[in-house]
Amino acid sequence: AKVSMGADMNQFLKAVKEAEAYDGVSLIIAYAPCINHGINMSESQLEMKKAVECGYWTLWRYNPELIKEGKNPFIVDSGDPTKDYLEFLNGESRYFSLMKKNPEVAKNLFEKSKQDAALNRETIKKLSEDK
Repeated sequence: AKVSMGADMNQFLKAVKEAEAYDGVSLIIAYAPCINHGINMSESQLEMKKAVECGYWTLWRYNPELIKEGKNPFIVDSGDPTKDYLEFLNGESRYFSLMKKNPEVAKNLFEKSKQDAALNRETIKKLSEDK
């Protein structure tokens, strides 16, 4: 499962419960900003939400138990982005400092990152739609 507690507490708890209940190996990948991201850490939950809202981080779960019910085990929990991806990147000093130091390189890397995130999201959506 790929989760973000600050973006969707219910999705986070559901993923943890599914992982705990599964009789086998479970993996939870969580987005967790840190002080090195250059954000106000008292607002880290908000940063998690922003990451999902702009498409930087996609929330999903894979529950193999659903196969027994004839259902697709891959579930996408986050919707399409509603916020600006590049605005999110520029809100973190780790990215903003690159923009100040080398704007042309940063611009190209940020656009590539945005494209990669969109491709990742579309791939995950496709997996969840397959029967």
